[in-house]
Amino acid sequence: MQLIFATHNQNKLKELQQLMPPGIVLKSLNDLSYTDAIDETGKDLTANALIKARTIYQHFGQPVFADDTGLEIAALGGAPGVHSARWAGPECDARANVQKILKQLEGQSQREARFRTVIALILNDKEYLFEGSVAGQISRQPTGTEGFGYDPVFIPEGQQLSFAQMSAEEKNRISHRGRAVNRLLEFLNSTYEQIR
Repeated sequence: MQLIFATHNQNKLKELQQLMPPGIVLKSLNDLSYTDAIDETGKDLTANALIKARTIYQHFGQPVFADDTGLEIAALGGAPGVHSARWAGPECDARANVQKILKQLEGQSQREARFRTVIALILNDKEYLFEGSVAGQISRQPTGTEGFGYDPVFIPEGQQLSFAQMSAEEKNRISHRGRAVNRLLEFLNSTYEQIR
């Protein structure tokens, strides 16, 4: 069975291809030459994941999943949340996003935060949702060179290192996206015989 991952991010694709059950071939939007922008106009992560999945499902008529991720900071009332990628402006500049967060938290002792990922899967006209989250703290300065986005300032609960100081394997074992993907994979593994 071919399963479309509604992303242009080849690193995400490669990571997930290695985890798929035998018999499921994962394709990205790049593989399918789909270049149209998808407007993520949802009010929350679930809505945006569904917008992406529904858009691609309507276009190709094949099983598809999409994800959306946000960083939710308690002292900022849950922001940036659904606006995480564009927090410092429409350019989606990760470094600028991190600097804006650190400036907003200057002098703040309350630095609790959580990363949350929602995955929307559409299979045989049915929609399924899978969620993963990880609690942690926002550090006072960026550390590490791995990962992407807010990883240099996010220290997961019970850890001393930021996500950006961990290897991909270490991060995936405990990350929000890793947890959501594991739930997706459990579902695909348990239903593969019925859906193929």
